[in-house]
Amino acid sequence: MRGRLLASTVAIALLVAGGASPPAQAAPSATQATPSTRGTPSPVDRLIARMSLPEKVGQLFATYVYGGSATAPSAADATANRQAYGVETGAEVVAKYHLGGVIYFSWSHNLDSPRQIATLSSGLQASAAGNGPRIPLLISTDQEHGIVQRLPAPATLFPGNMALGAGRSLVDAYTAARITGRELRAVGIQQAWAPSADVNVNPANPVIGVRSFGSDPLLVAGMTAAQVVGFQQGAGVTVAAKHFPGHGDTRDDSHTELPVIHHSRAEWQQLDAPPFRAAIAAGIDTIMTAHIVVPSLDDSGDPATLSAPILTGLLREQLGFRGVVVTDSLGMAGVRQKYGDDRVPVLALKAGADLLLMPPNLDLAVNSVLAAVSSGELTEVRIDQSVRRLLTLKQRRGVLDGVPPVDPAAAERVVGQPAHQAELRKITDRTVTALRNDAKLLPLPRADRSVLVTGWNSSAFDNVGTLAAGLAAWGNRTTALPTGLPNDAKIAEAVTAAQANDLTIVLTQKSFDTTVTDPNARQQKLVHALAATGRPVVVVAVRDAYDVGHFDDVPTQLVTFGYTKASMEALTRVLVGEVAPRGKLPVSIPDPADPTAVRYPYGHGLTWRLPR
Repeated sequence: MRGRLLASTVAIALLVAGGASPPAQAAPSATQATPSTRGTPSPVDRLIARMSLPEKVGQLFATYVYGGSATAPSAADATANRQAYGVETGAEVVAKYHLGGVIYFSWSHNLDSPRQIATLSSGLQASAAGNGPRIPLLISTDQEHGIVQRLPAPATLFPGNMALGAGRSLVDAYTAARITGRELRAVGIQQAWAPSADVNVNPANPVIGVRSFGSDPLLVAGMTAAQVVGFQQGAGVTVAAKHFPGHGDTRDDSHTELPVIHHSRAEWQQLDAPPFRAAIAAGIDTIMTAHIVVPSLDDSGDPATLSAPILTGLLREQLGFRGVVVTDSLGMAGVRQKYGDDRVPVLALKAGADLLLMPPNLDLAVNSVLAAVSSGELTEVRIDQSVRRLLTLKQRRGVLDGVPPVDPAAAERVVGQPAHQAELRKITDRTVTALRNDAKLLPLPRADRSVLVTGWNSSAFDNVGTLAAGLAAWGNRTTALPTGLPNDAKIAEAVTAAQANDLTIVLTQKSFDTTVTDPNARQQKLVHALAATGRPVVVVAVRDAYDVGHFDDVPTQLVTFGYTKASMEALTRVLVGEVAPRGKLPVSIPDPADPTAVRYPYGHGLTWRLPR
């Protein structure tokens, strides 16, 4: 079965690479948007016929609820629910609004352990099954891998898209999605807001970056298709390719601003469209919109989320997508700058969206849609179109006929199981990318050596400490000195420590970012100060590869594209010569002094013989 799925993915990738447009919905789709015309109404049509208008409108919304329990949240979470929704529990929110979906976050206190998440999912589903039309929820979360993943330990946390792009393996992309999907299903989550199908062609992109598979639309297309197949066919989890029509060439973050992308229509066809075409050909259930303006596709100034020429004209009519169109969060500034929160949900539906994600005021949003139907601005027929797509999706994914309670013990057995961790190790080892080894420092010879590990550190993963501990396990005498975004005193401390050690490994994270000039200049200052000691230095970009363009004075450079425990363990194995680096750059690295010049070309990557 796995072989057939991968073969179909390869065929899709080759089709896209050949420049052809894949047939619309070439793979089976969850997206029939029109009622049955053969006399006997479908189960979905019969269900819609029994639903009231408020029940239908409720299905069009997915939002968050506070608390780790559906019926017994903490006092603080009960207060947060009451302030947002007028009721105290997540179960009551679902029942009050007849919600179509719930999305989990750590900040809303939904994600603590496999057992707790499984119990929460069962409780929310029981609420949905016990009121109104008795339609189960689609429970979702952002599980892209890499820097955007929500499941807590002991979940199997795979490297992100750009790391997978460096590994160049469709099989690895498929496997990561399949395993992640199985762990999501084990805790009652049936929908992942992934993969990012954006082609990152702007090194200064503040919101996509390593969330993209790379800068080559054909690479991104193949990887996107592989993940769609892995999640949906491999694990039975529905996913959403995002962010249509493509968020990869912007210097602005749509969470806080309204970006404008100046691609011509021809450039859009060449750069941005291929991954979405591949996702559609692979049978993608859902496509998520972007809060961006693309004047060549719609000159109204409306963001794509509210644009009928983009969502209906381009996505549905030109690309032939018949699935569920979901908005990105309606709480983001990019969709709220031009219209009020009462108008945004209505305009999104008029543009062609089906599922409205996380409006900032759910009560206002629901009542605005109801009022638009009452006034005739929206028709109930239009509402039925979206409800039908959503219910057909639930039917296809085995949700509509009822969701049995999730077994908490089974969730604990599945999430993070040893077989999954073994695949994680193999896949992550193939993503580490070596860019320079001029001084022939690597792989490190076996010796009694003192090593300083310093630089940027993640509070969640302690990447500095993890790398130091890994090197110590190989016989090195290590010192961990996290600097964060270092001030002059911390830089001086690191320089003094480097002078007392045989080798320094310095980790950087987005040090190239010009949107926050001073903090990132401090990271660059640290690296240059360490290089000036004359002691051997290795610089590792533990997020975006673009960092290394600033460090011509360091002759040993690597990129991991992530800073999780698995990424740091893979880096350790490369440094000590247990495995050879195999990654190839999925983006080009520009020269900071001349952005039109390339410091490292797409596809660059070193390897070396391993010591016997």
